[in-house]
Amino acid sequence: MPQYSNPNLLSYSTYLQPKTTQWVTFIHGAGGSSIIWYKQIKAFNEYYNILLIDLRGHGNSKQPPTTNSLSFNEVVEDIIAVINHLNIQTSHFVGISLGTIIIRQLASTHPHRVDSLTMAGAIMRLNVRSQILMRFGMISKSFIPYMWLYRFFAHIIMPRRNHKKSRQLFIREAKKLTQQEFIRWFSLSAQVNPLLKKLRSAKNTMPCLYLMGSEDAMFLPSIQKLVLQNPTNSSLVIASNCGHVVNIDRADFFNEQSILFINKTIQGFTKTVKELQ
Repeated sequence: MPQYSNPNLLSYSTYLQPKTTQWVTFIHGAGGSSIIWYKQIKAFNEYYNILLIDLRGHGNSKQPPTTNSLSFNEVVEDIIAVINHLNIQTSHFVGISLGTIIIRQLASTHPHRVDSLTMAGAIMRLNVRSQILMRFGMISKSFIPYMWLYRFFAHIIMPRRNHKKSRQLFIREAKKLTQQEFIRWFSLSAQVNPLLKKLRSAKNTMPCLYLMGSEDAMFLPSIQKLVLQNPTNSSLVIASNCGHVVNIDRADFFNEQSILFINKTIQGFTKTVKELQ
């Protein structure tokens, strides 16, 4: 399907499935674009309508020229504007890396628009190592070429040989950013810790699936702890021999587990409605 560009909206693509009214919206991470979901389109479109979005300054989306700063709420409202434009009432949301923070915030501010959350390579707490990396990036982002920093972070987060394909794809997509865009997005890191603390303390009633790689050493431990603390609405699936970017490293496994989770969510909702009737 063609990608749609509107000066007042983010760039997006849709893949329609006439047999269903269910939508799945995919949100990429910082430096990526909707291209990273190329291994999901065929599998998901067998069951759902699909919406792929390029975040501000990423892929084919442009950054508003008058905007010098950025907040997670602004990013969320950009997504809501696309959903409203397409008259999508509710959607299942799938996010990767920073995209998981964005969809979790969206579920917090617009819970009536969210059917479920699938979070791959989820970031729900920054460990000491990741906080040091963020501080280093904040200090050096203005004078070190952003691609040097991005390559450095990509190798730290996706260090192994079997992560190479994911690492190369993210680096390739990050080249579409400008230095200014990178600085604007990296400045969001100052908001991450306060926001994550708020999200962790809030009571979560949304069906959540965390899909993590067994080799995602930077973020997996905190997700394991989080799911143990909230087992009612959250579940964790760990993909073996897999790094941070599960949807690329183990695409078939990711597709199978995500679709199974979404279908169970839909069936659970249908069952509840029938019981009420």
